[in-house]
Amino acid sequence: MNNPPESVNHSENNDFSTIEQTMEKLSGGTRRLAAQLTTSASFDSLWDVLTDYDRLNLYIPNLLSSKKIFQKDNNVHLKQVGAQDFLGMKFSAEVTIDLFEDKELGLLKFSLIKGDFRKFEGSWKIQTIKDTSKNSLIYELTVQGCQWMPIGMIEKRLKKDLSENLIAVDRQAKSSRR
Repeated sequence: MNNPPESVNHSENNDFSTIEQTMEKLSGGTRRLAAQLTTSASFDSLWDVLTDYDRLNLYIPNLLSSKKIFQKDNNVHLKQVGAQDFLGMKFSAEVTIDLFEDKELGLLKFSLIKGDFRKFEGSWKIQTIKDTSKNSLIYELTVQGCQWMPIGMIEKRLKKDLSENLIAVDRQAKSSRR
């Protein structure tokens, strides 16, 4: 990657987690971000949280709504609306995404069907850390804004959101332990 990885330490409720994050600048104002968190939450509790599509907005910051609009086997379509205060202005974006579930691999892979971005694709992945009781939760996102969306100005916000999303999923998984 073009930029060196950044690590952010997160300590909450005496539970220490490390978030590792990278960001890559691609052509055309596209950014590829990845964040990883090590957690004591179980695979099943993490999976249950990530696939509770109609309730994601209850614990993921800045997600106003999340609604499953289609499901056939392990293919799901979601409509989501997110909002932010950015430089004193309210900014919201809507996406409809195509999502593929592969529980055996701990993978939720998504891509844009339509929405307020030119590109919005990525994945959530849960990996068991060998010889431990811990799991790794990884969120990857490739995003390209529309012409009116200055990606360079909001990339710092995107990085913060990725970390906050990981922490929120982890917190919810731990509160509903399975």
